[in-house]
Amino acid sequence: MKRIGIDLGGTKIEGVVLSSDNRILVRKRIPTPHNDSGEKTYLAIITAVNTLIEQLEIDTDAPCSVGIATPGTQSSLTGLMKNSNTVCLNGRPLLKDLEHHLAREIRLANDANCFALSEAKDGAGTNYASVFGIIMGTGVGGGIVINNRLHTGSMGIGGEWGHNQLLKDGPVCYCGRKGCVETLISGPGLSADYKRSSGAGASPTEIIKLAEQGNSIAIETIERFLAHFGRAVATVINILDPHVIVLGGGLSNLDILYDRGRQAIEPHIFSDSFTTPILKNRHGDSSGVLGAAYLWD
Repeated sequence: MKRIGIDLGGTKIEGVVLSSDNRILVRKRIPTPHNDSGEKTYLAIITAVNTLIEQLEIDTDAPCSVGIATPGTQSSLTGLMKNSNTVCLNGRPLLKDLEHHLAREIRLANDANCFALSEAKDGAGTNYASVFGIIMGTGVGGGIVINNRLHTGSMGIGGEWGHNQLLKDGPVCYCGRKGCVETLISGPGLSADYKRSSGAGASPTEIIKLAEQGNSIAIETIERFLAHFGRAVATVINILDPHVIVLGGGLSNLDILYDRGRQAIEPHIFSDSFTTPILKNRHGDSSGVLGAAYLWD
């Protein structure tokens, strides 16, 4: 059977149809609905996803399985969405409502899990027995894939390392805690750290350029960023010991993560050697939508 993957993003909803041999047959993108009312936006998103799936099936002239990558995750206790930066999804029975509108079973997973699954199946993590996929962008998330199967854990939070506390008195996180990994090594976290020291706004790539030009504040900001990255990733390696780590999200394009970032990890590894590959993703922005389709494999 052909498989539909949907990536429910904050600004766009992307859908693909995969053949049985994983070829992309159709790809479509539509804007994610937005308005001032959370209720109306939620219902509009449900309708938009339903319409997109109908269009994809019309284009392929066949019924398809459906997997959906979402921001946030579904509570194993209540079935309601939580921790989504598309805030109108929080507290909503997204899976139940989508299945009602589509009149079929679907599969739903966090977008970081879908990223990890895609990269493990036929991306940078191909042929590795265990993959830890890291997304470093607007937020920080992770997913664990073992023998090409997602490991979500008993509570559905497997890989959610972005809200481990890294600094006791660090920046306040939207989750209510302080010093979460996400507040320190996400794109906004890096920019906020630079602004706290300099008073000026700058994007991560601009901070890198400033550091290369000898700007002392930018240099200090990058050093802190790398130190936080090293400690955070080393914690994952010491617990999981994955065969490979694959980086995704906007910050995965920073070359320093693959040399100086790796060097920052090594002192914290509880081993006499550090051989874990740290690789850049292969599928880029398409990893989430492909991983959603793979939820039926």
